[in-house]
Amino acid sequence: MYKNQLLFPIIISLVIAGCSNAPSHIIGSQNRVVPFEEQLPDNHLLMVQFNKWSGTPYRLGGNSLNGVDCSAFVQEVYRSALGLALPRTTALQSERGRSIEYQQVKTGDLVFFKTSYKTRHVGIYLDNNRFMHASTSKGVIISRLDNPYWASAFWQIRRVNES
Repeated sequence: MYKNQLLFPIIISLVIAGCSNAPSHIIGSQNRVVPFEEQLPDNHLLMVQFNKWSGTPYRLGGNSLNGVDCSAFVQEVYRSALGLALPRTTALQSERGRSIEYQQVKTGDLVFFKTSYKTRHVGIYLDNNRFMHASTSKGVIISRLDNPYWASAFWQIRRVNES
């Protein structure tokens, strides 16, 4: 009993100390203090937008959280997360920026697909072969470029977020 009474305050002290907020994170061999902004992954601002839109149903011509199509989703994410204006349609978006080889893809690049003879689809590359988009069947989701469906429909990558 006495042992438990002694251990309890020690455990509580360790838990409280472990839960305290640290103002920075130390990395590297030089023990450099890294500002919070530098700790964020490249896709942080994009993921904030994804979390806002996740699960929003697909609606052709839609541009709100009640329903959105792929080009409106991309247009709004670029405006909100990156402060960049894009055209409203996939056709016009596919002409913006410059073409990028698949091996050079980076976070924020636009990925385009030919899903049928006349239909085009657009999403935003995140990382590790993942992209976010407004799927016609599942709404706003994250998919993989190496998924057989998307791999077979892949058309091009465009980089529009360069200075």
